[in-house]
Amino acid sequence: MASPYFPIPPLPQAGQQRAWWRAPASASALAFHIATVARARRAPVLAVTRDNHTAHQLEGDLRTLLGRAAAAGGDVPVFAFPDWETLPYDAFSPHPDIVSQRLATLHHLPGLQRGIVVLPIPTLMQRLAPPRHVVGGSFNLRVGQRLDLDAEKRRLESAGYRHVPQVLDPGDFAVRGGLLDVYPMGADEPFRLELLDDGIDTIRNFDPESQRSLEKIEAVHLLPGRELPLDEASLKRALEKLRERFDVDTRRSSLYQDLKSGHAPTGIEYYLPLFFDETATLFGYLDDATLPILGEGSLEAADQFWKQTGERYEQRRHDVERPILPPSELYLSPDALRGIFNATTRIEVCGPGHTHLERAVPLGDQPAMPLPLAVRDQANSESLKSFLGAYPGDVLIAADSAGRREALLELLDAVGLKPVVLPDWTAFIERGPLAQDRPGRHGTVAVGGSVPVDDRRADDGRSATVPPARYMPDNFFITVAPLDDGFSISAPAFSVLTERQLFPERASQPRRRKRVGREPEAILRDLGELTEGAPIVHEDHGVGRYRGLVRLDIGGTPGEFLDIEYAKGDRLYVPVAQLHLINRYSGASADTAPLHSLGGEQWTKAKKKAAEKVRDVAAELLEIQARRHARAGLAIDVDRSMYEPFAAAFAFEETPDQHSAIEAVIRDLQSSQPMDRVVCGDVGFGKTEVAVRAAFVAAASGKQVALLVPTTLLAEQHYRHFSDRFADWPIRVEVLSRFKSKKEIAAELEKVADGGIDVIVGTHRLLQPDVRFKDLGLVIVDEEQRFGVRQKEALKALRANVHLLTLTATPIPRTLNMAMAGLRDLSIIATPPAHRLAVQTFVVPWDDAQLREAFQRELARGGQVYFLHNDVESIGRMQRELQELVPDARIGVAHGQMPERELERVMLDFHKQRFNVLLSTTIIESGIDIPNANTIIINRADKFGLAQLHQLRGRVGRSHHRAYAYLLIPDRKTISADAKKRLDAIEAMDELGAGFTLATHDLEIRGAGELLGEDQSGQMTEVGFSLYTELLERAVRSIRQGKLPDVDMTETRGAEVELHLPALIPDDYLPDVHARLTLYKRISSARNPEELRELQVEMIDRFGLLPEPAKNLFAIAELKLQATALGLRKMDLGEAGGRLQFVDKPNVDPMAIIHLIQGQPKHYRMDGPDKLRVKLELPEPGMRLAAARGLLITLAQR
Repeated sequence: MASPYFPIPPLPQAGQQRAWWRAPASASALAFHIATVARARRAPVLAVTRDNHTAHQLEGDLRTLLGRAAAAGGDVPVFAFPDWETLPYDAFSPHPDIVSQRLATLHHLPGLQRGIVVLPIPTLMQRLAPPRHVVGGSFNLRVGQRLDLDAEKRRLESAGYRHVPQVLDPGDFAVRGGLLDVYPMGADEPFRLELLDDGIDTIRNFDPESQRSLEKIEAVHLLPGRELPLDEASLKRALEKLRERFDVDTRRSSLYQDLKSGHAPTGIEYYLPLFFDETATLFGYLDDATLPILGEGSLEAADQFWKQTGERYEQRRHDVERPILPPSELYLSPDALRGIFNATTRIEVCGPGHTHLERAVPLGDQPAMPLPLAVRDQANSESLKSFLGAYPGDVLIAADSAGRREALLELLDAVGLKPVVLPDWTAFIERGPLAQDRPGRHGTVAVGGSVPVDDRRADDGRSATVPPARYMPDNFFITVAPLDDGFSISAPAFSVLTERQLFPERASQPRRRKRVGREPEAILRDLGELTEGAPIVHEDHGVGRYRGLVRLDIGGTPGEFLDIEYAKGDRLYVPVAQLHLINRYSGASADTAPLHSLGGEQWTKAKKKAAEKVRDVAAELLEIQARRHARAGLAIDVDRSMYEPFAAAFAFEETPDQHSAIEAVIRDLQSSQPMDRVVCGDVGFGKTEVAVRAAFVAAASGKQVALLVPTTLLAEQHYRHFSDRFADWPIRVEVLSRFKSKKEIAAELEKVADGGIDVIVGTHRLLQPDVRFKDLGLVIVDEEQRFGVRQKEALKALRANVHLLTLTATPIPRTLNMAMAGLRDLSIIATPPAHRLAVQTFVVPWDDAQLREAFQRELARGGQVYFLHNDVESIGRMQRELQELVPDARIGVAHGQMPERELERVMLDFHKQRFNVLLSTTIIESGIDIPNANTIIINRADKFGLAQLHQLRGRVGRSHHRAYAYLLIPDRKTISADAKKRLDAIEAMDELGAGFTLATHDLEIRGAGELLGEDQSGQMTEVGFSLYTELLERAVRSIRQGKLPDVDMTETRGAEVELHLPALIPDDYLPDVHARLTLYKRISSARNPEELRELQVEMIDRFGLLPEPAKNLFAIAELKLQATALGLRKMDLGEAGGRLQFVDKPNVDPMAIIHLIQGQPKHYRMDGPDKLRVKLELPEPGMRLAAARGLLITLAQR
């Protein structure tokens, strides 16, 4: 129902085909008018925008303005139908998340009686599958329903679902034993179906990251897995049409061969008409009474899109291996689209230059007035008070989130303003217009005590008691309403202020569901990523090659073993119960890993040498830590009354990881011991704000801050960012830069020494002896991996004396080394900013057509392109080549040999979008932040290191648009094996937040030497990084306990328990070898019975009830923990008994053994000083388990 307070904007009158609206003052004002129309209508509204970005903004605003009514089952549901974000005829498919959202919308449309559909006009032009595919191809699965798992698997594959080992994305499904995991298209989460006797016993939703199930539900609804069918009949039809339409060589065409084998090749969406006798358009899904509202410039955008599609068709139509369909079969032409519009009632929004602008009706809205809110600037806050006093209607501050609302309340409180808090937008509009003559409207509360105002308690229960001298106009409100922009409406009068008005030039960002980050240690030690032939380390036998998991019968007992090949072809079979002795090998490339000989001296010597080195490193690291701990009195007080308003001015919603990192840093600063924390997060994930908060806390307490960065350009960018953030506070920020004269630098150094500068930003120049501080409290190091060994040694000297915060995208191994040993604190920011998609990465040879397409794809959506050419001598020639290739491009050039000021000008011009292609050397590697650049092309990518490629790729993809990285190489045959591996790794690592994982890959490929810059790298190469880290942890633990680390490494590894019964995870229970390996490692590495029980619960949840051999595996693992605690070296029990062997000093009371032997002399006797013989009839596995448990309980008695 329409709000009774707001008039409905003009609609086409009887006999009229259309009405014209004058373009509103802001995008949010247009959303308000569309929402008002949709509330009043009993038929759907089709809101058409010129591009995907505008559609995305409009959808967000509509959801805010309609509140709960916008949900799928609400009164006025809002449905988005997003663009594929691929170019016509692209050879790759849209992201599964996008397809999932489109299918969900198509499913809802046929029965939609009321609501709003939002989409860009190129998407409206697409020809689609007929409604019967989406509606008829959907089905339900319910608890109690009979289900044939093999038939269901075939049905899901025919519907376009992907059969995968582990379900992560919409459209995935997995089958394990009696479990079916499926992630339905259009759903927010995946579901796990547990089968019992050919029926569905339970259905639960589950977390795709942890794979743990959550709550039981009764039924799940499945949409088709794709926008086209993949059943046998449809594939047959597509193949017939392909042969009929095109003169295609069926043997050579990969498209034909893929379809024939039942697979859908990437880019198959552009062959959709082949799968149907006739296609539909979105109009075929909508009610005939639907009212189209055509946004400003949308029809012109249709003409432009049609032109671009025609050009791409002409470029590609002669490819005989991949023939393409003409545009008219894939899209409605603009003329056809106008014909459909002309046959229906519609509204057109007219901007400047529109032919009907004179006839367009103004909608009674104005732009919201900019009213900057700054605690330190009284004039600014007075302008807001004056506005509130003079404005004739209600004023609402629309905060992006509850956190931002609280922050804004504190800021407003600081300038003496107190708005009424409302629960949401709906509560605001349903108040109705204020009576213009309401008495006491714009009063100031008298000074002298609190004045309770009964009707000012907000709906959320917040107290509205008024503090003394607070200005409380009764037309002033605040609520959580994340709108794109503010606006004002004239009748009835009200004004909406967003953070754009209160903080000009800031951006806002919605929150995204957190994908749980992986533990750092899990990344390093996970065996799940092992491929056959990969080097692994056995702690007793050294480095060999993994040859797979094999099943062997030993003495008639089946078991699974890790097959490791050593030098000279020797094989070692390691029982899965001993996988705690196995680590991934990281330290040199897989091909050059030093394979050891079984039984040889080489490994013993290497491990002893590594242990000696580790002992020295551990002592050095602990000495640094001891010096830090001895430096009491470094604690920094956090003045919350200053800090909270400062934090509130941050323009983005903190991601959960970012919030955790910030809180951890503040806790460290408040500690009396110097902070030494590493914040590891991918480029653009928000590390800088962690540094800004730390710098503010330190500077506000009177300490100086040094921010150390690797390049002058990054120093300038940080300087601008920090200056901007500290603009409203009495904190002086300066930069030591080559852009400044010697005289300027000397003056600044003097101010640093006198305490006149609070935050100084600079390169390694800050480490030189002439830089003296009055009271340095915090050093922040950005991109640590890009400093040289000398600089790192200088930093190491600082570490004991000041708080140290290190920011890095891919941590260097020394940092990992210390973090893993628990000597440096580690925060990982793995949550991508809202709507950020992973970067689509291609490793391809230079190809003019493909490059032109890459430029066009980006420039067509108004974006910018980085082209990286790391050779200054030929960069001019490259500029001419690119200009010929893409004549429309505006190309700027940047490299390190340009005069500094010219270089800065080029970078600023690119930032301000004065040109759209930046041709540069690796000078862009660090920190130049251009959110609008979403394509990067790297020439001769084979010459770059893995961390460098990852860093460069992180320059793009800072918005909700799909970003692209093209890594150009010569022919694959001519590049080195290491370069191939680097490129394969970066192409495969498209997970967001992968920097940490890449750091460990880098160790494997490049070796540790050049990264570490010290002699420990040799030992690391010999024993592998994972084992090296483990040795370091043990050494640190020993030294902390006051013991000398054991160089011979005879530290106990736990008892061996052998009960001659099957103890394994059967492959018919869990077919995925990698998953079995990971679980075996986790079971054998468990440190207490609680961990084992938690693992059991997880396995039952993920894979179903444990079979007997898996139960045995857990039972033996628990016995092993008990036996180890008692000091047993080995426990071996068979059908006729066996023996127990003890270590030199077992944790067993000798009297317990004596009582056992005296009580049952026929069954127990000592065999030498360290063995207990057991003579018992134990023919059944259960009997052996019970006997083992009983024995251990007896030995544990005191």
